[in-house]
Amino acid sequence: MEYTYLGRSGLQVSRLVLGTMNFGPVTTEADSHQIMDRAVGVGINFFDTANVYGWDKKGSTENIIGNWFAASGKREDVVLATKVYGSMGDGPNSEGLSAKHIRRQVEASLKRLQTDYIDLYQFHHVQRNTPWDEIWQAMDVLIQQGKVLYVGSSNFAGWHIAQASEAAASRHFLGLVSEQSIYNLMNRNVELEVLPAARHYGLGVIPWSPLAGGLLGGVLAKGKTAVRGTDDYRKGLLAANRDKIKAFEAFSKELGHHPANVGLAWLLAQDGVTGPIVGPRTVAQLEGSLEALKVRLKKADLARLDEIFPGPGGPAPEAYAW
Repeated sequence: MEYTYLGRSGLQVSRLVLGTMNFGPVTTEADSHQIMDRAVGVGINFFDTANVYGWDKKGSTENIIGNWFAASGKREDVVLATKVYGSMGDGPNSEGLSAKHIRRQVEASLKRLQTDYIDLYQFHHVQRNTPWDEIWQAMDVLIQQGKVLYVGSSNFAGWHIAQASEAAASRHFLGLVSEQSIYNLMNRNVELEVLPAARHYGLGVIPWSPLAGGLLGGVLAKGKTAVRGTDDYRKGLLAANRDKIKAFEAFSKELGHHPANVGLAWLLAQDGVTGPIVGPRTVAQLEGSLEALKVRLKKADLARLDEIFPGPGGPAPEAYAW
């Protein structure tokens, strides 16, 4: 396994991140435990979850992870990341980033996860009407209490990263050390401003949906059944990008690698990326993702992928101006 520092922090994490969103809704608890056993066994030490995961049964994914910690005794082998923001009830203060909601949710997550601290506590979304002084004061208290070690963001715009980081600096606070964004060959919008902001402020970037919901995972080679049962949005993406996906799959075959591993390797080659989140439903899928670490893309390979899936043209403003 390869490791890197999480942004400018001294925390070392694996270059593949175990996503747990399938634990519960798709994957049984027993199978989820097997996946976590195997992940730690091959050196993956970075687990990502969120308080809302479980969806109809919000919090159930954290419960599954907590039960695994209790049964395996491997809590200290894991850099544990979870999130706060989403609605966890019906009241007016049951979502967002108010000090009240943060305090209530960190306590609830700690109980479900059966641990006394969270390595990386991430804001799942920006809340524009909560002042950063309030947010950072709430996080400062949690860090002083030892309940949170590092803070990250998710789904932030570049200027949100700047705003949060400057507010933290004014308090002599470490601030954000990571940003979790949607990023893949088919969706490269973060290259405009999010990636430059993250690099400037020393945030590690953690891409979610690294294979565009499976569309970069060899969907055409699998045949028509590969898109049955998918949502209309992904069906539309497939229809609009069929030629590009076809060319991508052909190029991956030319390289001698599975398309999914080429897609992950491309992310691993991007400046500032800590590691993509892989969300296996089975141990076999996790094993397949490990192959991405063996893929070494040359400059010519990266250039060809840029031709197939052009990015926005570089960072702003040069991407759209001069």
